[in-house]
Amino acid sequence: MWVDRLAREIGALGQAENATPERALDQMSAAAARAVPGCSAALVVIWRDVGADSAPAAGRHVVVDYGASHPDLATAFEHQYTTDEGPTVEAVRDMRPVAVGDVLRENRWPNYTSMAVQCGDRSSVTFPSELEGEVVTFGVHAVRPDSFDEAVVTPVVALLAEHAASALHSADRYTDVAREAAHMRRAITVRAVIDQAKGIIMHARGCDAAEAFEELRRVAQRNRLKVADVARSLVAEHAQHADTGGSR
Repeated sequence: MWVDRLAREIGALGQAENATPERALDQMSAAAARAVPGCSAALVVIWRDVGADSAPAAGRHVVVDYGASHPDLATAFEHQYTTDEGPTVEAVRDMRPVAVGDVLRENRWPNYTSMAVQCGDRSSVTFPSELEGEVVTFGVHAVRPDSFDEAVVTPVVALLAEHAASALHSADRYTDVAREAAHMRRAITVRAVIDQAKGIIMHARGCDAAEAFEELRRVAQRNRLKVADVARSLVAEHAQHADTGGSR
């Protein structure tokens, strides 16, 4: 059965000699996008619980790392994380599966609807699974509404999430110091970096935050990059320019 084959494939991704969480996440999302009927793209996210008072987004959780099989889905997720609205952040916040028949019929995430439609995230099923003090969310997404039978697909995604958590535990061979560095380097700082980049654009163009984020998104889509990567490049370029100007 295809479900068993896919679960085994995902479970084996952490066993490879060169396996890392980053590589495994990308491969898991690609495998699910290929194999799950009706799925246009898949998203696998590792979250860390940092306490209710200190998390910058997603309630008590921050992103450690993630893999998206399509850049548009990465853009949509980064918008979820920045605004703290959407099916993935709700799944990890409430620790329960979240299904979306058609995002245009939803009223749970008003700030996410427009971005979801632009990025082709019309329907989805997301399931959270615990991972050694962290959480893995596994989501299958489709460009068409009502692409998934919730009763059929939710158990499938639950199985994939469990195998993903097991594989990621095997793939996680960082030392504590290197792991903390990876956390800081990657999406744990997504919101702060994007906010900083938006501030730079707002100051330069005299626009509001929504327009600034839309510009980041356009650049990311045009170059097939994640919004966070575009934001980091802009912030780094701005800092370098400031340093150069200040030394004159």
